[in-house]
Amino acid sequence: MPSDTLLFLAHRLPYPPNKGDKVRSYHLLQHLARRYRVVLGAFVDDPADWPHVDKVRALCAEIHVERIVTRSRRWRAGLAVLTGESLTLPYFRSATLIEWVRDIVCRERIERAVAFSSPMAQYVLDLPRLRTVVDFVDLDSAKWADYARRRPWPLSALYRLEARRLLAFEKAVARRVDASVFVTREEAQLLGSALPECGNRILAIENGVDSDYFSPRHAFASPFRADEEPVVFTGAMGYWPNIDAVAWFAREVLPRVRERDARVRFHIVGMNPDRTVRALARDPAISVTGRVDDVRPYLAHARVVVAPLRVARGIQNKVLEAMAMGRPTVVTSGAARALSARAGLHLQLADEAEDFSAKVLSLIEPATGAAFGRRARAWVENECAWDSKLRGFDELLAGRPTAQSPSVATRPLRPTPATADPQ
Repeated sequence: MPSDTLLFLAHRLPYPPNKGDKVRSYHLLQHLARRYRVVLGAFVDDPADWPHVDKVRALCAEIHVERIVTRSRRWRAGLAVLTGESLTLPYFRSATLIEWVRDIVCRERIERAVAFSSPMAQYVLDLPRLRTVVDFVDLDSAKWADYARRRPWPLSALYRLEARRLLAFEKAVARRVDASVFVTREEAQLLGSALPECGNRILAIENGVDSDYFSPRHAFASPFRADEEPVVFTGAMGYWPNIDAVAWFAREVLPRVRERDARVRFHIVGMNPDRTVRALARDPAISVTGRVDDVRPYLAHARVVVAPLRVARGIQNKVLEAMAMGRPTVVTSGAARALSARAGLHLQLADEAEDFSAKVLSLIEPATGAAFGRRARAWVENECAWDSKLRGFDELLAGRPTAQSPSVATRPLRPTPATADPQ
């Protein structure tokens, strides 16, 4: 009889759910813990996460959590340039975690594993009799390629190199594991088109949103001045696509909006603001909060929420959360690409500064904004429940086709080959 213990590996502690990947990993861990006896291996890359280890421990039978020492990991990643390896893999490699994984898989006779993010797959590829599902979330190699197109040399050359090497690893992983999961069909198709022989094992399982937690029914005191019209962006502000988004909005969109309505003030809400972001606060029309205990008061009292992302992959949790809070939202086509929400009905869509500013101004009008907010909330309630989204993992771990991908083959638990397929 297969063991009811499941190995879950995550590149970041799956709590608190305060950034995109951790939102997904936390809800996935919760979902799996209701069905399996979960043992967890994870890294902590933010000292503020240590107080939350017990929250994660309560969901698991056993955990192994270790700190990423950023300076030494960056040194190791730098050496990868010379050795021909992707920078990402040594950054998330630990001899201690390798030993723990091998020990617990043997000790608990584990036959099922979920690796959350591609670098965590390196811990399970050589272990026999593991039915392994890798949740890539996004195709990270494509993200590095996006960065290369937007950054100057020599960063562009380094990012192109990382894109090539990481793609080679992603392809090797997909060839060897039982299923490769992405957050959108578009991301799944990117890898599937490069590996047609694995097409029936590469699929999409979308993100949901906790519509009870992110709900307009909760009452919050406003964090804003009474005389302003707050426009809000939320996100981890050390993440380059978010930095680029708010800088573009502040430079190109906000002045156009304020020409028409000088009460508008732009609030950038999120942890670890980069110095580029902090510098934006020199403008009295812009506020940079840094880390906040709860983003919901900022969403609840926002006149408009914006997601002006020019580099966007996967489903943007920040957009789902704003819509769940019943807020009118303006997003770029990249940020909306993976959503079934309809532009002009559930949210507004714009890519150029003039159009973006016009859409923001239209939603500041109370009746229009309220109507969009109500429709956004209704769409979230109907389409975005986490449990219904994550049920596909149950099917994959059981070896059955999923509703999201009827072509996924049913396969018994099987040994994993001891060596990687060629690139």
